[in-house]
Amino acid sequence: MLVLSRRIGESVVIGGGSPEAVTITVLEVRGDVVRIGIDAPRSVAVHRAELLAELADANADAASPPDTAVASLSEALRSRP
Repeated sequence: MLVLSRRIGESVVIGGGSPEAVTITVLEVRGDVVRIGIDAPRSVAVHRAELLAELADANADAASPPDTAVASLSEALRSRP
């Protein structure tokens, strides 16, 4: 991980020189909260990391049926004529 120090109003450019470049600007620092502005092309998805982790967990839960459902389906398949 690259770690940089920036002041309010300063920016970091990711992918500079590319049409897909993303600019992140420090807008405000208040206590332990940093407000940032992100300027990115529409083709670049920008998400909060905690939401992506929550979505991945929800998808994993949805893709893994409960053991009772698997057992019930197995029994139904075995009892087919």
